[in-house]
Amino acid sequence: MALLCPLILVCSCLALLWGCEPQRTPASPAQKVDTQFQTYRIGLVPEINLFAQKKRYQPLLDYLSRHLGVTLQGVVLPNYGRIIDDFTQLNLDGAFFGSLTGALAINSLQFEPLARPQYTNGESSYYGMVFTKRSNQIRTAQDMYKKRMVFVHTATTAGYLLPLSYFKEIGIKDYRNWFGESYFSGTHEDAIYDVLNGLADVGAAKSTVFYRLADSDKRLIEELEILSTSPHVPENALAVLKDIPDVLKQGLMEKLLTMHLNAEGREILAGLKIDRFVNTTAADYQTVFDYAKSIGFDLSNYQFQSN
Repeated sequence: MALLCPLILVCSCLALLWGCEPQRTPASPAQKVDTQFQTYRIGLVPEINLFAQKKRYQPLLDYLSRHLGVTLQGVVLPNYGRIIDDFTQLNLDGAFFGSLTGALAINSLQFEPLARPQYTNGESSYYGMVFTKRSNQIRTAQDMYKKRMVFVHTATTAGYLLPLSYFKEIGIKDYRNWFGESYFSGTHEDAIYDVLNGLADVGAAKSTVFYRLADSDKRLIEELEILSTSPHVPENALAVLKDIPDVLKQGLMEKLLTMHLNAEGREILAGLKIDRFVNTTAADYQTVFDYAKSIGFDLSNYQFQSN
């Protein structure tokens, strides 16, 4: 009995010390994830500048973390290609993929898409845009000869595949020999503003970024002219590795698809300028593969170029 009392005292002290550690808001028992998988790294594609992109998604990641009892750590990628090429090195467990990177991740890295945004107009997709400044008076391939072209990255549908398709339609076989100069901006936002500010004559970017920026900067509508648009492709969906715990995948899916039903969730969605999340499957990316094939790209063997 003399030996048992000190042992009980030690155990009681340890329990008190454990209880003093900071605890995350617990998830419901059905949604809890094993404690050995407490932190998950989620990649964010660089549509806009890195700090703005992290700030934009952080409330959503915090919301999901609180309700699922895990930590979702946002990792804003400085380069579109890295979301595929360096996925293992960056220890990412999931990402909000663009349409092209999503298609490639599903095809080559066995990612499982869960959900993507739906906007107030009912759309859950976007399209690519090729544009110029109205004052440039560029309308034809000849008008573009020896001008300056800005892409986003070779790993984007809107910022690369679309303009290649458009150039093919208007008779530009090799843009490298047609334009006086071409370069990659790295973000859709930079491509848009490079054309607006006269740093490039023609540019390409995605529609959702264009119109989100135009909400606060009316010059985009007044001064830029759309030359061509692409077919619709899936908006940036959250996709995760297939081998992460099923309970986490199910929890992520449920919380994303139902967050528009509560006041906290609606406030976060409003900050993202979306209405709700909708279910997304691998089949939704077939349009991306079909579009790439139509312009001669085999995405099963596609290698990103360095820019």
